[in-house]
Amino acid sequence: MNQLPIIDITPLYGTDASARRDIATRIDKACREWGFFYIKGHPISAQRIEQVQALAKSFFAQPMDEKLKIDITRSTHHRGYGAIATEQLDPNLPSDLKETFDMGLHMPADHPEVLAGKPLRGPNRHPDMPGWESLMEQHYLDMQALAQTLLRAMTLALGIEPDFFDQRFKDPVSVLRMIHYPPRHTATSSDQQGAGAHTDYGCVTLLYQDAAGGLQVRDVRGQWIDAPPIDGTFVVNLGDMMARWSNDRYVSTPHRVISPLGVDRYSMPFFAEPHPDTRIECLPGCQSDSQPARYPVTTCAEFLLSRFADTYAYRREQDATA
Repeated sequence: MNQLPIIDITPLYGTDASARRDIATRIDKACREWGFFYIKGHPISAQRIEQVQALAKSFFAQPMDEKLKIDITRSTHHRGYGAIATEQLDPNLPSDLKETFDMGLHMPADHPEVLAGKPLRGPNRHPDMPGWESLMEQHYLDMQALAQTLLRAMTLALGIEPDFFDQRFKDPVSVLRMIHYPPRHTATSSDQQGAGAHTDYGCVTLLYQDAAGGLQVRDVRGQWIDAPPIDGTFVVNLGDMMARWSNDRYVSTPHRVISPLGVDRYSMPFFAEPHPDTRIECLPGCQSDSQPARYPVTTCAEFLLSRFADTYAYRREQDATA
């Protein structure tokens, strides 16, 4: 009970239908019992991870004035740099001891959805660093493809069409994030954590974490257990949107980051979210007369914006003046 499952997803890229079903069954079990698991056998190379992480470290090492050229609080569509204490994931604790960079699906300013004022739509705001934009844009697309491979496997157990998620993840609002957690001694108080206890907002999160450690997951007994870094893996967890879709059949599990002692921590989560207009409603196979739908119907954009308002003070201020 103290070890998250580790699943080799290599068969999801093969032609053996029986092997794919076996992996889908293991993913389904992990989603039900944990809401968290590791994957290996994915196509994201170690070289790619090293390249992305090296650029992220270089970005965060820049002077604050340089980073604030793409200040996320001056973005209407939540792109760019978030300074330390911009986020407060646990409302009972101080704001988080981390700084971030967020990007999404790039849409130019003249794209119809941007011109229409659709939420969370617009151009990415990249730092002016050699090689950054091309690498990050490609990594975003590759991580989206990996997320959809996992979602495709989940359709087998959820009893929905194999392309159910593929159809809904066209032009997604998925987010690729870079995070830097300074050492714990830099905290403003003893109870300031790297990331306060929270559940993720969306469907599926794929997390690369470096060797520093610090990620903890709350198990079904309510105890916090470590989710240590394992070479060549991503940590996968489900978010609240998937819990709503599955009527809590799949678990959106609380987790947190305890800033490590004496070292900096870097992580790179990818938050897979569908098209903003996607209806989030209980799947047919996840409800019955004895287990009716627990959540009202919403859309991806409505749900994400409500959660952003809880987490980011600048979003509440923008909403108040809109």
